[in-house]
Amino acid sequence: MVRLWALMAHSERATWTTKNITRVLQLLGSRFFCLLIFRIYFMSKSSKIFKYVGKRLLQGVPIIIAIVVINFFLLNLAEGDAVDVLAGEAGSATPEYMEQLRKRFGLDQPLPVQLMVYLKNVLTLDLGYSFRHEMPVNALIFDRFAATGLLMTSTIILAVGFGILLGLLAAMRLNTWKDNVITIFALITYATPLFWVGLMMIVVFSLNLGWFPTSGMTNVAAFYEGWDYVVDVSRHLVLPTITLSLFYLALYTRMMRASMLEQYGQDYVVTARAKGLTERRITYVHVLRNALLPVVTMAGVQVGALIGGSVIVESVFAWPGLGMLAFESLFARDLNLLLGIFLLSSMLVVAVNLIVDIIYCFLDPRIEVS
Repeated sequence: MVRLWALMAHSERATWTTKNITRVLQLLGSRFFCLLIFRIYFMSKSSKIFKYVGKRLLQGVPIIIAIVVINFFLLNLAEGDAVDVLAGEAGSATPEYMEQLRKRFGLDQPLPVQLMVYLKNVLTLDLGYSFRHEMPVNALIFDRFAATGLLMTSTIILAVGFGILLGLLAAMRLNTWKDNVITIFALITYATPLFWVGLMMIVVFSLNLGWFPTSGMTNVAAFYEGWDYVVDVSRHLVLPTITLSLFYLALYTRMMRASMLEQYGQDYVVTARAKGLTERRITYVHVLRNALLPVVTMAGVQVGALIGGSVIVESVFAWPGLGMLAFESLFARDLNLLLGIFLLSSMLVVAVNLIVDIIYCFLDPRIEVS
């Protein structure tokens, strides 16, 4: 009897072990199969994206060259050149000396020749020499780009992020006091000039309350290092970022609200409600992704306009960025520096619009890169 029980127990243990081994093998096999399928899909998807990026970059080259050529001729239509500005600042200069300067800077050549020389230098990543600052344009733009990039990035994050949230809240609370408050706020901030907002920010938060610095990027007399330097730059960044982002925040809020209301009226929303889906699931799973497409498009288009808007903000807050640099070089007739800033701006617009096209593929599965 005992032997029979032992045989039965051994048989059950063997059966249980066989079943577990079979289940483990099935589980490992299914996971390996899913991982393999995912890897194949990801590789095919990534290869398509890389091909699409390469094709768009090649398409962007003639666009950037055309922008450089147009800017070159438009800037040279104005009267005078850098030599006239230098002579005016010196008080007096003989015609022979001015002619010598023009020959030195290559300004005595015809415009087509100057253009060909400039394009040849651009292809070798040589943007020329700044007469005003007496240093290469590459180094000057690289030195100022960090400040402008920091201001633009923080502005885009703040404006797009809060614009989407406020527009979403206004659409979900349509015709309520929340919708009315958000709509009025967006209208006021959209209609208010940037320079006035910047001045009021300085008066209220810097002079009266003393919360933030009035101007500059850092406290040059403090010699901060490490995290103290990061905190100091962040405190100087707050007021310029809020000032520049308010206009775009209003724009994205109104666009997000209109896009959400348009999507709520689509047939797929009616079908989802008929199936018994909750309003929360309809909003966040179905409507939101489709409503984000116009906002993402506008965010990509507005990158170039941000540099133009930063001229005012950087002037008010003395922020050492490309906007202020372009403003100064325009009056100094420093064409090499202006052309370099315009070239960088066009490259940024092309790159950001490429990123926007790739984001489309993740927001809307119907759109595929090819």
